[in-house]
Amino acid sequence: MRIRPLSTSIVAVCAFALGALALPSIAVSAPKLAVAAEAGGAAFGIDPTETPALPEGQIIDGLAYPPESAPLEVKEAIWAANEIVGKPYKYGGGHARVKDSGYDCSGTVSYALIGGDLLDDPLDSSSFMSWGERGKGEWITVYTNPGHAFVEIAGMRLDTSAAGDPSGDKGPQWRPMLRSTKGFKARHPEGL
Repeated sequence: MRIRPLSTSIVAVCAFALGALALPSIAVSAPKLAVAAEAGGAAFGIDPTETPALPEGQIIDGLAYPPESAPLEVKEAIWAANEIVGKPYKYGGGHARVKDSGYDCSGTVSYALIGGDLLDDPLDSSSFMSWGERGKGEWITVYTNPGHAFVEIAGMRLDTSAAGDPSGDKGPQWRPMLRSTKGFKARHPEGL
């Protein structure tokens, strides 16, 4: 298991608590993602206060808000996905570079999972068919077949396809759960 860098907010709380003990303050900044191996929400420079946890997960104005009860990896995956919502669909996007100008279906799923420190490098939809554990997960489920992949995180669907979405928008979006999973294999990260 890798040790993840502390997020700026955690460091700020610790620094505040230490400051209350009259110790000198320290300036700390969150590291930026250099390569996929440095994954995790903090490495993406994500500010969780932009979409704080709510009692129940919700999609508000196109962004997902994780449930308070979600494990940190789930929250970080949601916060990472929010960073690419609205980017254009780009065939192969998110594979050669994790941070890209657009994303395809599996690049979108990979970005979220890398942000949650659940995946080291991007996978294509065929590779997701053997990733993780079989079946639906408690918090995260990747639905995949050789031609498409999308993910359900804390009951919210992240998908580049507008199937079942009345908006018709393409590219990475949080969408209504109105999509058939027939013809897809369900996979999930161990323990989630």
